[in-house]
Amino acid sequence: MYHKTLSYRIFNTLNTSGLILLAIVCIIPLWHVLAISFSAKSAADANLVGLWPVDFTTEAYKKTINNPVFLGSILVSIKRTIIGTAITLVLAFLAAYPLSKESTVFKARTIYAWIFVFTMVFNGGLVPFYIVIQKLELMNSFWVLVLPGAVNVYLTILMLNFFRGIPKELEEAALIDGAGHFRTLFTIFLPVSLPAIATLALFSMVFHWNSWFDGLLYLHDAKSQPLATFLQTVVIQRDMSTMSMSPKEMELLSQKTVNAAQIFIGALPILVVYPFLQKYFVKGLVLGSVKE
Repeated sequence: MYHKTLSYRIFNTLNTSGLILLAIVCIIPLWHVLAISFSAKSAADANLVGLWPVDFTTEAYKKTINNPVFLGSILVSIKRTIIGTAITLVLAFLAAYPLSKESTVFKARTIYAWIFVFTMVFNGGLVPFYIVIQKLELMNSFWVLVLPGAVNVYLTILMLNFFRGIPKELEEAALIDGAGHFRTLFTIFLPVSLPAIATLALFSMVFHWNSWFDGLLYLHDAKSQPLATFLQTVVIQRDMSTMSMSPKEMELLSQKTVNAAQIFIGALPILVVYPFLQKYFVKGLVLGSVKE
């Protein structure tokens, strides 16, 4: 009966309409970029493209796919996302377990917790960090993309709060049966934490895929830079030197159409992966919330 009341129907209609409108507002810019990528040079340069391509052509995608620097940057981003996400999840999982214990069990817990929080609030600054990267000989190395941010305190806190929501009786039963902390962690906590791990994996994947500043700062070779850095160089700085376009191609292709094609290809992997992890992302919104 509650769902048949007039006030509920009005609320449901307004809520649904608002969400549909919000979805349209989010989709339109990406759709516009897609339309530009399939449009002719004259229409793109004259800003005549709306939501549908003008003089449909796939030349921008052909040039983008045949660009070895662009393809190399995609491979670097894929490698970074897979390895960086794996390292971050392992470290967050291992760090969250002891920090989720009470101070009576892990006496140094409060000290370590404050150390983690301190790193979230304060940092040494860009110049000292750059010097540290140089001293560690990570410059122009792939590992400079994954190691400096391997310990994500925010994700560790989310995992910590999830561990606190697991019934203590499960852990106590395992310890009574003779299991140690590592066995308890991997046989009890790991199976029940898969939704939380999937949520943190999505956060980490999006972070690594979209990060561009570290690649611009620490990698001087365009061939070793991730996709986000490559797009920042081409789209924002308008540096088309990596495209190697001939005079004939310059007549057929617009910088706008090539940039639009690269942006859409760059966003496509996350657009494909996100729907499969979306249900875990919804759970992640309440990860660590107060439970009754």
